[in-house]
Amino acid sequence: MTLKVGIVVGETSGDKLGVGLIRALHRLYPDLELYGILGPRLLELELELSKTESFYPMERLSVMGLVEPLIRIPELFKIRRGLLKRFKANPPDVFIGIDAPDFNLGLERRLKERGIPTVHYVSPTVWAWRQGRIHTIRKSVDLMLTLFPFETKIYDTHKMSACFVGHPFADEIPIEIDTNSAKQALGFDPARPLVAVLPGSRDGELKRLSEPYLLAIKRCYQKRSYLQFVAPLVSEKHKEYLQELKKIIAPEVPLKLIVGNTRGALSACDVALVTSGTATLEVMLHKKPMVVAYSMHPLTYYIAKKLVKIPYIAQPNLLAEELLVPEYIQEKVKPYFLAESILQQLNASYDRDKLIKKFTDIHLSLRQNASETAANVIRELLVSKRTS
Repeated sequence: MTLKVGIVVGETSGDKLGVGLIRALHRLYPDLELYGILGPRLLELELELSKTESFYPMERLSVMGLVEPLIRIPELFKIRRGLLKRFKANPPDVFIGIDAPDFNLGLERRLKERGIPTVHYVSPTVWAWRQGRIHTIRKSVDLMLTLFPFETKIYDTHKMSACFVGHPFADEIPIEIDTNSAKQALGFDPARPLVAVLPGSRDGELKRLSEPYLLAIKRCYQKRSYLQFVAPLVSEKHKEYLQELKKIIAPEVPLKLIVGNTRGALSACDVALVTSGTATLEVMLHKKPMVVAYSMHPLTYYIAKKLVKIPYIAQPNLLAEELLVPEYIQEKVKPYFLAESILQQLNASYDRDKLIKKFTDIHLSLRQNASETAANVIRELLVSKRTS
């Protein structure tokens, strides 16, 4: 039986999630066609699937914040209209929107109205802000797949179909990491501390945070010249940008820039300077101390402060419901603060064992065989739709 899957992923983390889910669905449906907006990892599945086609580049959806998307609204609406036209001409058996809720929920609602089963993978943060969106979600989504256990509560309250599937990264990343071997694999000295620098996967994050990050590690290097540094980046374009900026800001710092292999860098590092987002979860799953930072457009930040009702931004802190890792937001994203926090976590007196124990407990709670669980729940949805 052929299964035609429409899909839209809006950024790198969604592309990673999508690969595991589609492979699990492919095991259930060997003749699987995939089309919509695919990231580079999903496009690599073309040799495994019956068909893959991306109608638009994923990067056109990679926009963050409250103000920035307003500039792109005409283009985003045009893309959504184009997708609807294509899905109407060749209806999928199921549509899966991965994250990008502001784009995907509107698309899902229109597809659901046409009788196409809709699945949304990664719950919007209705528990943190804009809780009124739950009514839009109800109209748009047949099945919500959540990554974290606390997220299903609000859907249960509104009697919506939601399933906690765990996080695929928790399944993929080992509980214990051999840091020394990972350092050697990347060409670093196992005897010397390694700092990983992750400025973010979006262009805007890279441009806002690269300078304070480079100045922070420059300060660290000035204080401890034996430190090593690595920056795993999502693309050659990001590598070139950081390389040119480094020549101006911190030419003396031995920072190794690599494209991809984020997990290799996180396995090897002793501490990470990381931009808030999914990357903080990956650092936690690698059991590494971290310094988390985030900066956004000033107007976006002003509005967000009024609307967002959560005490933390880093996923480890949200999951633990306590401040496990330091956070620096907006005007606090200063090289001095970041550098001092990095050095503090490299000190011998820092209690890494306690942090690693908490990280490990969270890791185990998220290990739910996520991709297979999600694929099976989607199959159950399709069977129920056919028999109803």
